[in-house]
Amino acid sequence: MTVIELQTELEALGVRRDSYCLDGDADEAYCLRKSSSGWYVYYSERGMESGRKDFSNESSACEYLRSLLVSDSSTH
Repeated sequence: MTVIELQTELEALGVRRDSYCLDGDADEAYCLRKSSSGWYVYYSERGMESGRKDFSNESSACEYLRSLLVSDSSTH
């Protein structure tokens, strides 16, 4: 899964757009970022990263973020 595919799927599932960020940082949102060593997913709150998980590829990071967003009832 790519970031573009993830965006399309999240829209189709009705996940609120303000509950995630796929291209940087956002406050009180799940975030996906690309780094020099791969990808990572975390929750951003008041400028702090929590629950960071690192991935070696885009697909695994996107699948993980999708699962977080679908299972969190506050994102719908």
